[in-house]
Amino acid sequence: MSEQQIEYGTTGKPHPFHVPEPSIWPLMGALAGGLFAMGMVLYMHDVQIFGMSIGLIGPIVGVGAILGVMWYWWKDVLMESLVKGKNEHSPIVQIGFRYGMALFICSELMFFVAFFWAFFDASLFVDQANEVLKMDYTQGQWPPVGIEVLGAFGLPLLMTMILLLSGCTVTWAHYEITQGNQKDATKALGLTVLLGAIFMAFQVYEYTHVAFGFTEGVYPSTFFMATGFHGFHVLVGTIFLAVCWIRSSKGHFTKERHFGFEAAAWYWHFVDVVWLFLFVAVYVWGNMIGMQAAG
Repeated sequence: MSEQQIEYGTTGKPHPFHVPEPSIWPLMGALAGGLFAMGMVLYMHDVQIFGMSIGLIGPIVGVGAILGVMWYWWKDVLMESLVKGKNEHSPIVQIGFRYGMALFICSELMFFVAFFWAFFDASLFVDQANEVLKMDYTQGQWPPVGIEVLGAFGLPLLMTMILLLSGCTVTWAHYEITQGNQKDATKALGLTVLLGAIFMAFQVYEYTHVAFGFTEGVYPSTFFMATGFHGFHVLVGTIFLAVCWIRSSKGHFTKERHFGFEAAAWYWHFVDVVWLFLFVAVYVWGNMIGMQAAG
């Protein structure tokens, strides 16, 4: 092991692991999250202070605080990798990063499992759904009577093709980085960010043209929760890749050291796979096959 890959802990014993410097950002992150939660509670209960309603001011301030912490904390992480030397993020440390990112994606996967579970529970056991709602909402079929669903092989199929194409371009970017070709990697990342933005624009268009509202029953609620949270993850992934695009244009990634991009690419492929499940389960099976079977 080279000297650049060895750090000295508080005991003076050499080791390959990264010991972070004291940082205020974990504490500030907790305070920002608490501020956002408090703002949401005050907003939902319409609390007034000195005769003035808090409204959305509390949540907005909380979100601003969270974004500020994210900006400065991640900037410090970049400084560790780029300015202070390679010993900060040694190969051993990068393995830990990969395990952390993999576990994070697993937690995100279980987040979506909950929405798929709700959708299939309501669609496969329509009579039980009626008992819970204390009304004949589904009328024995899925989608429920009166719900005008979206065709799978129109706009949803186009959105699927766009997201799959973005998965190809991000893989192209990864290949170019491993070959040391920064110019083409930057170009591929730019295309990926553009495709992500186009997907989100189409989803906004879809939401403004559906014939049902969020509160109009089980089907709209499960539809908007599943596809809406996926759209939010697309937004996060697009921002993630946009940052990588800027970093790539500045030459931050090398053949040997590019975990920041790898994490973004893993996240983006996860978003792709979740959308494929959503397309098949909600748009194809839920909207088309389920309706024909009930009929």
